Amino acid sequence: MSTSAVMRLELRRLFVRPLGWVLAALTLAELAWRFVLLLGNFLAMQVRLAALPGAPGFTDLAGVPLLSSLLTGGFIPFGFTELALIVVPLLAMSTLAGERSQGTLPLLFGSGQSAAAIVLGKYLALMVWLLLWLALTLAMPLALAHAATLDWGKLAAAALGMVLLLAALAAVGIACSAFASHPAIAAASAILLVLALCSLQIGAQSAGVDSGLVNWLALPSHLEPLLRGLVSSADVAWFLLLAAVALALAVRRVAAEKERD
Repeated sequence: MSTSAVMRLELRRLFVRPLGWVLAALTLAELAWRFVLLLGNFLAMQVRLAALPGAPGFTDLAGVPLLSSLLTGGFIPFGFTELALIVVPLLAMSTLAGERSQGTLPLLFGSGQSAAAIVLGKYLALMVWLLLWLALTLAMPLALAHAATLDWGKLAAAALGMVLLLAALAAVGIACSAFASHPAIAAASAILLVLALCSLQIGAQSAGVDSGLVNWLALPSHLEPLLRGLVSSADVAWFLLLAAVALALAVRRVAAEKERD
């Protein structure tokens, strides 16, 4: 069994299990309703915006806010970012913890595949599902590209931020699943961990602490510039580093368990 075989097997599981379909249906319905509200707000402000030089456009008021609410100061809650903080751990929880609780993980070990191939195969399968989810979300503002003026650079930067966010969250979810004995524990651990990364900056500011290290560790400080259209190699490297560390920990944990078995 190769990495691609593990990936195909995990993809079949993701598309056969009802959890993925239910999450996709509910989240896309919520995002579609959110986009309709944002679009209505944008159309209602057209007369006022026309009189302002350099006024925000469709991308600023509907395209990017669809992807985030808390990080962009939107008035409608639960953008793609906030939903991803919950959806990704729920999808990742069964990747390894589910195999362990069902007693099927030794079958993967018995196939002769390395721990790295097992973790990477499951990670890539999860990323395929998440990127399809993101593509369907981005299709909403892109569907109006013929009728509205899109800031393609800003939207591309925001989309890159979402891809990096999903990559990091998926890696953290896989790592928590590798260490947990039950999928529910993996999901809870991943959600708490990513919420801690999101609230570090807010907690430090409320406590009056101005630390460069805290700001560097906080997830919003690296995602916000991308949502504003600013692509920095330091921000991209932060997400890649988080994903790499999480996957390395997952590989190490699976390798240790494989040696014991």
